[in-house]
Amino acid sequence: MAGIGEMDTESFVSLLRKVIGESKYVQNNPPELVPEEDRVGRHVLEALQPYGVENGGPLIIQHVSYLKGRGNIIVEYPGTVDGKILSFVGCHMDVVTANPEEWDFDPFSLSIEGDKLCGRGTTDCLGHVALITELMRRLGEVKPKLKSSVVAVFIANEENSSVLDVGVDALVKQGLLNKLRDGPLYWIDTADKQPCIGTGGVITWKLHATGKLFHSGLPHKAINALELCMEALEEIQKRFYNDFPAHPKEELYQFATPSTMKPTQWSYPGGGLNQIPGECTISGDVRNLRQCSHATFWFIVLQANTILQLC
Repeated sequence: MAGIGEMDTESFVSLLRKVIGESKYVQNNPPELVPEEDRVGRHVLEALQPYGVENGGPLIIQHVSYLKGRGNIIVEYPGTVDGKILSFVGCHMDVVTANPEEWDFDPFSLSIEGDKLCGRGTTDCLGHVALITELMRRLGEVKPKLKSSVVAVFIANEENSSVLDVGVDALVKQGLLNKLRDGPLYWIDTADKQPCIGTGGVITWKLHATGKLFHSGLPHKAINALELCMEALEEIQKRFYNDFPAHPKEELYQFATPSTMKPTQWSYPGGGLNQIPGECTISGDVRNLRQCSHATFWFIVLQANTILQLC
């Protein structure tokens, strides 16, 4: 798309400053923090609507919401050949949480240090939101004749999987992304500053143990759910890393890590320090590079579960 010229750096930084300024309100960690992606979306729409079909421009813009304040945005620049399409999907308008006390600068506002842009979401993923918005704005402004239609999809709720039917999953269910199958689709979301030629898939998991609640002074009358979870997880991880070791080509392609399976959250019903809990849940994810399907992973879990039940 050389015909649209160079990126307007000043315009990009200006837009990035606006969306980073909303990052405090789009942190995604429910139920404590529920993002309002429309706060970012309004800046995207303000940049693109002057070039929308409603204003005589070429861009077809849809704002699709399934929950109030949590919309998705689909933008299309039509090409000249029916059925030819190129799409950019995955720019998400929510971010992971940030504790300002742990940062050397305000994470919720853009700061510039030389050629470095700093703030929550600059790489994951508000920087991508601003970048692709600038691309679509430029297409709408220059109006180059392209054979392929260009589609950008800005999504809600990428950073959380406990709440469903809000973001890209809902768009897929409704069939709004069906035509993207007809051409190359680029998932624009990488949590780093360098070019990314490949990334790992993700499987989320939850392990729940049920024991027996009792006073810690009489541990022989309890079944410690925390210990059950720890033993189960140790066996599952041992089997995972045995079955999915690092591949020799990971070094060639400079993958930072091999496939991983680890816990990220731990919860139990609560109680006093003198109580051995009767329930416990560990949740986490698998980041798989190539070989681990959902079916294979759950087979490992079932194997481990069988061994633990026999112990």
